[in-house]
Amino acid sequence: MALFDRLADLPLRIDDETRTRHERDTSSGFTRATTVFELHGDEAVGRGEDVTYDTEDHDALAETDALVPTGEFTFDEFSIALDDVDLFPSKEPEQPSGHHYRRWGIESAALDLALRQAGTDFASALDRDRDPLQFVVSTRLGDPPTTDRVETILDRHPDLGLKLDPTSDWDDELVAALADTDAVRLLDLKGHYVGTTVDQPPDPDLYERVIEGFPDAVIEDPALTDETRGLIEPVQERISWDAPITGVESVRDLPFEPRWLNIKPSRFGTVESVLETIEYARERDVALYGGGQFELDVGRAHIQTLAATFYPDAPNDVAPGGYNLPDLPADLPGSPLAPSDDATGLDF
Repeated sequence: MALFDRLADLPLRIDDETRTRHERDTSSGFTRATTVFELHGDEAVGRGEDVTYDTEDHDALAETDALVPTGEFTFDEFSIALDDVDLFPSKEPEQPSGHHYRRWGIESAALDLALRQAGTDFASALDRDRDPLQFVVSTRLGDPPTTDRVETILDRHPDLGLKLDPTSDWDDELVAALADTDAVRLLDLKGHYVGTTVDQPPDPDLYERVIEGFPDAVIEDPALTDETRGLIEPVQERISWDAPITGVESVRDLPFEPRWLNIKPSRFGTVESVLETIEYARERDVALYGGGQFELDVGRAHIQTLAATFYPDAPNDVAPGGYNLPDLPADLPGSPLAPSDDATGLDF
């Protein structure tokens, strides 16, 4: 049985929708806003987080009436009903990706509610277990870049792995210092971001520096250009994709067969698309790991649940949210994270 088919017929009753906005400064130098959808029915509440990046879209949502269809459905029927709902009725999102992000926020809330109404949890409904969850910590190194934050993280938990975002001002000395930590697992070249605060144009010198300087690290989202292709193609087994991945078709459209994929469910929009892509990748022996998007509330637990259910031993970029704060709290846990014993819904 396909994974989604195990969830499709879950009964779902929705009586009401409420929303809660969250906002917080981050270690990457911007203020993050998200909105949590809370769906009520049969004395239960399901929650999901809209991780749309642009604050203007959350401002507009705060002035919008309820969006979510109410009544009795199966989970599949509810998902189909959402196809006809305008999730941005007062304005188009600042970025097209906002459509998927909001759709995921609502669908994950509905799935959370359906599982709670059925008295079960995500992994159990799929006849799987949640295992202890390995994670890496994603961090940027400041301007100018230094190893200070990396040293602070590793002082707390020396065994943690790191996901870093190389930039063109990384020099040989910095690369050597970071490589000496033996902690770098993932390097995100952000070659598919346009118009964001973290854009990194394709830089052949940078690509060569990090490919050679971190020979065991996975390289995420390079931009393939005439200048970079010759550097990337010889190390295809180390290349991963994140921003382009929005469903099975996007995997098929990659320039070569992937060996690694970063699964960020909000990029897919629907639960069905996420699960179809996981199945497609697993059938082809593609290594998967989870990724986060500065979730401020339940969205972080939801991506941890997905990772613990399907790829718990991978270099998952799903660290507890405290690692995203400008000043690291003193009590942050190390890896792995232990799932709770009594989860319901999409709880971790």
